[in-house]
Amino acid sequence: MARFFRGLEKLSEAEIRAQDDHHSSRRVRLQTLVRLRWLAVGGQTVTVMIVAFWLKFPMPLMPCGVLIACLAWINFFLTLRFPPTHRLEPPAAFALLGLDLLQLSGLLLITGGLANPFSVLVCVPVIISFASQPIRYSVTLIALAMICITGLAFSPFPLPWYEGVAVNVHSVMQLGVWCSIASTMAFAAFYAYRVSMEASQLADALSATELVLQREKHLSQLDGLAAAAAHELGTPLATISVVAKEMERELREDDRFREDVALLRSQSERCRDILRRLTTLSSEDEAHMRRLTLSSMMEEIIAPHREFGIALELIEKSPRAGEPVLSRNAGIMYGLGNLIENAVDYARKTVTVTVEYTTDVLTIVIEDDGSGYSPEILARIGEPYVTSRQRDDTAGGLGLGLFIAKTLLERSGAALSFTNRDPETPGARVRVEWPRVLIDSNSTK
Repeated sequence: MARFFRGLEKLSEAEIRAQDDHHSSRRVRLQTLVRLRWLAVGGQTVTVMIVAFWLKFPMPLMPCGVLIACLAWINFFLTLRFPPTHRLEPPAAFALLGLDLLQLSGLLLITGGLANPFSVLVCVPVIISFASQPIRYSVTLIALAMICITGLAFSPFPLPWYEGVAVNVHSVMQLGVWCSIASTMAFAAFYAYRVSMEASQLADALSATELVLQREKHLSQLDGLAAAAAHELGTPLATISVVAKEMERELREDDRFREDVALLRSQSERCRDILRRLTTLSSEDEAHMRRLTLSSMMEEIIAPHREFGIALELIEKSPRAGEPVLSRNAGIMYGLGNLIENAVDYARKTVTVTVEYTTDVLTIVIEDDGSGYSPEILARIGEPYVTSRQRDDTAGGLGLGLFIAKTLLERSGAALSFTNRDPETPGARVRVEWPRVLIDSNSTK
């Protein structure tokens, strides 16, 4: 099982790398940007109308109207030209966000520059880019935004205000506003990028987990397919066998065909034996493999890991009489198998698996005598794309092993804790604990 799990994980890593390549060129839906831009058009129009006609501040209405109309016209054109499900390639998304940034900057420029209280809205296209676009396009856009707010600091146009009253913003205040917008933009962009990246990584890692479960389910179905094939092939093979017997009786005295007919009959009998074994194996497996005792499950999980030169010791603290009986669960078996495999990989000589149960709780503790978890890794253990421990060799991996194991076991109701052993006995310790009612088939739920 360990080798099979390694193969699944390596294949999952290859597929996840392909998914990462896909996420490196993520495409945002055009309809999303169109709706945000209509919101911008409406907000800008309402703001200009309030300032010009309710507050009665002198406003350059014509230039403002032209800039807002340009944004509305482009939005209307995109709505007619492309279907709602159209997704933008990164260069196209960058162009639209850059256009939004320039349009907003132009509107702010003729209405007071950084003295305009709405100048902070320059951050919005940058935040959208960092949340949805590849990093190289987002960095270019934030550089363009920095140029724009620097230009806004030198706006020659006054802030719309009461007639006859000039609003003069001190240069120190201008610098302060520039710094506040720049820092807000940088922080919000970094935060949006980190949240988006972690969400993408988590989605990819969960996809890998689902892939493991789907393949195990596929393998478990092969047994049923073999039984069905044996059943379907039984009838035509019986006919062949009857015909072969008749031919052997009729051609027994004919030296030309006697050996061929005997060979045909013997091979048909051999095929019937093979199909009989397949049918018997399936029925027996279905009867006793669907449910198994805790000790049987642990021996089955541990057995494949005994051949790697590390001593594997199973300690059963509770008696086998009355031990839990579990339904065969691919998630539990692969999760525990991965934890034991990880312990074997990093152990020096010994891995100890301790099993204990009470009437309420089933606990499995996996310990190794390796170097243990480093503090920085221990704080993030179980996250996707975080390797569990540093090791001397150059074994690859995306750090999905423990994440998959943790996810599979937690889905079964387990609680996991990762710690280091005592200073006197270095090594790592993983504790897996279930409420017995969730895992014991004999428990009354």
